[in-house]
Amino acid sequence: MYDLAYNRLRPVVCIDERPYFLINNVLTPIPMEEGKPKREHYEYEKNGSCTVFIAVEPLTGKRFIQVYKQRTGKEYAQFMQYVATQYPEAEQIQIVQDNLSTHSSSMFYNHLEPEIAFTLAQRFQMHYTPAKSSWLNMAEIELSALARQCLNRRIGTQEKLEKEVEAWVKARNKAEVKIKWQFSIKDARDKFHSKYPLEQLRQKQQEGESV
Repeated sequence: MYDLAYNRLRPVVCIDERPYFLINNVLTPIPMEEGKPKREHYEYEKNGSCTVFIAVEPLTGKRFIQVYKQRTGKEYAQFMQYVATQYPEAEQIQIVQDNLSTHSSSMFYNHLEPEIAFTLAQRFQMHYTPAKSSWLNMAEIELSALARQCLNRRIGTQEKLEKEVEAWVKARNKAEVKIKWQFSIKDARDKFHSKYPLEQLRQKQQEGESV
């Protein structure tokens, strides 16, 4: 999938999500001064949590983010609706995602009108990372960048979080930050050798012929 050339009619889009705990300062931090770092009190208050959904198109450096209160099949369906609107000209969107129970077109039918769910399901072709191998989803790389560059401070409300991630996405999209994937098909076959019994058999046959 990652070796495919760019095709605007069948774009490859990686999606993922992560929880974010809303934490507010009890005391106002002291701003940074010349020769002195910003200082904040250790005490804080928890304001619940929300979930950040992200979609990234590695070959174009385009990404989209939505923030939801929860992380259920309903939010997944809503996010996929949003992703579909970003590609009005695409014949079908190639989705790379983790193998979670909510990551399924069945969520469309559970939370949307049947006609809408069917139309939405036709827009996507789903590709799942193997079990315990979610790192193969390039959206995790983008979430890691988001955590380091934007979520590395206290944000107390969902509204403020939405503004912060929106600004981060705008800047990153403007810079057209792409992801250069270096884990090749050969690397995957070597690492996941036990997952491909037919490949093992073929290699054994080749070894037998070479003896």
